Amino acid sequence: MPGRTLRKRNRSRIIGATALAVGASLALAACGSTKDTGSGSAGGGGTGKVGVILPLLTSPFWQSYNDYVPKMAKSEGVDALKTVNSNSDPSQQITDINNELNQGVKGLVVAPLDSAAIEAGLDQAERKGVPVVAVDVAPDKGKVAMVVRADNVAYGTKACDYLGAHVTSGKVVQIMGDLASVNGRDRSEAFRSCVKKKYPKLKVLEIPAKWESDTAASQLGTLLNANPDIKGIYMQAGGVYLAPTLQTLKSKGMLKTAGQSGHIVIVSNDGIPQEFDAIRKGQIDATVSQPADAYAKYGMYYIKAAMEGKTFKPGPTDHDSTIVKLSSGILEDQLPAPLVTKDNVDDPKLWGNTVK
Repeated sequence: MPGRTLRKRNRSRIIGATALAVGASLALAACGSTKDTGSGSAGGGGTGKVGVILPLLTSPFWQSYNDYVPKMAKSEGVDALKTVNSNSDPSQQITDINNELNQGVKGLVVAPLDSAAIEAGLDQAERKGVPVVAVDVAPDKGKVAMVVRADNVAYGTKACDYLGAHVTSGKVVQIMGDLASVNGRDRSEAFRSCVKKKYPKLKVLEIPAKWESDTAASQLGTLLNANPDIKGIYMQAGGVYLAPTLQTLKSKGMLKTAGQSGHIVIVSNDGIPQEFDAIRKGQIDATVSQPADAYAKYGMYYIKAAMEGKTFKPGPTDHDSTIVKLSSGILEDQLPAPLVTKDNVDDPKLWGNTVK
């Protein structure tokens, strides 16, 4: 409240009482909206610097997210510091969080590398009263104001259904992400469960690649030597696995385009421009578009809301998503992630078609 001297005490009391009443009504209004607009503020005004911590920058997906961050911060009215890259190191990510806190940030937007290890960083932030929004990966424990993430179980299920519809029987490969991440676990378990339940004639072979391109390439090469009759591949991260997978298939003379005899049906996750080009060329068949632009936008939206004291409840939002409560008690805004095939790959609304 602007500070100016009031000469009469009774006038001061009236103004003070009014301010308390307004503050109380705003605090009550902040208790849980099912819309993304939230409602009310508990005070504070949402001012202050916000730290943004990336998991890695070796993937085109995270490179795109990194490019979106300053644009979305500006559009949402958030004063974001330059992003920090944890270089795929969970321990470094905790150090990065502490460094940002020591710089006096008033909010943090973090994409966790390890769903369990991130708890240490979240605890540090909570002790300093700094709200955190998690993007892409939900923590197993620890306090966050919101998780901004698409439904990763749906990723695995969509990939399973696509392969099941195009491969009637035989061996399919699942190139998995890091199982220390809830994303890797959700996608792997969903794909595995869906195949077992709906497509029992498919045999799933698995590669635990930990979001590492070299690991994916070497293990896929070994697996193809022993199983040259592979009919389908599910890549859990096109940003990491696309290039090594296509190169490995090409080196073995197994990269056949869609429609050719011997074509291996390939489904991916991410929605990066390189995947779209591969779909157009017939090298892969589909991908689930993980919304890098929306991750940045709503990461900024929710950290601003948290800094202003706003809270939310489970339910539908006004941006075609649903807020759900996870088993940990954390709220997650599950953003839509469409399946992209040759039929809709040129849709200008897909974020992968809006970046170079």
